[in-house]
Amino acid sequence: MLIIGCGDIGRRVGQHFLSRGVQVTGVVRTAATADELTKAGLAALRMDLDMEPLAALPSAGEDIFHFAPPPDRGVEDPRLVKVLRAFERDGLPRRIVLISTTGVYGDCAGEWVDETRAPAPGADRARRRLDAERTLTAWAEAHGVETVILRVAGIYGPDRLPLGRIRQGLPIVKAEEAPFTNRIHEDDLTQVCVAAMERPVAGEIFNVSDGRPGTMAEYFDAVAERAGLPKPPKISMQEAAQQLSPGMLSYMRESRRLDNGKMRRLLLDTLRYPTLAQGLDACFPRAVTE
Repeated sequence: MLIIGCGDIGRRVGQHFLSRGVQVTGVVRTAATADELTKAGLAALRMDLDMEPLAALPSAGEDIFHFAPPPDRGVEDPRLVKVLRAFERDGLPRRIVLISTTGVYGDCAGEWVDETRAPAPGADRARRRLDAERTLTAWAEAHGVETVILRVAGIYGPDRLPLGRIRQGLPIVKAEEAPFTNRIHEDDLTQVCVAAMERPVAGEIFNVSDGRPGTMAEYFDAVAERAGLPKPPKISMQEAAQQLSPGMLSYMRESRRLDNGKMRRLLLDTLRYPTLAQGLDACFPRAVTE
């Protein structure tokens, strides 16, 4: 098994398969990350996906997770293109599971969204992800390789909470004007990734979320309350345009509620943390003390 872009989620997925006797290699960029993988019992392969040609990849007949993000600029994912070229050279894999983003749907004005909705990304970061989806799909069809695409909502967990922002007292758009956002706990995402590789779902696309959308204001307030911190000050959307960073503002301009029914039917019928309250119970107190 090969995990390209083997960060935290990749390490979790890799350790799951390692415990079942599968040989796992994680492709990473830095020596520090490679050391972390080695300590976790995984084989590490250092590689810069911005270089060309890529070094040899042990891909022939393997199961591949592609978790590496696109570059920070542009509307395409040239890193994935290089990886696919390497597969043609080094051997075609059996299946590729790609992590994408629910941002490919763009602003849906708060409507419920399932996988039949046509993508309409409004931000370049989402356009890059949609390009990766389409590039992989076309390439896989041409080469007879199985694919599964996971459109993942916002990931949270003990080390993925906005505690720094809350401690700084930075404002958030008030609930009555805030868009709907969607989340998935990192443990549930790990289980979904495993199922996407193992189950007979080749060619499918899945929304990955807990199915319980809420506003960003509600999310920040819930985290602050559990951490024993003051809730963030609330501002109007008009004020947000002047005070929030461009990155945060771009998220606030998109609203959608994700239907996770397909994921629940075909990948993971029982979530470990089906609600934010249950997920936050698992996050504390470690998230506060670290």
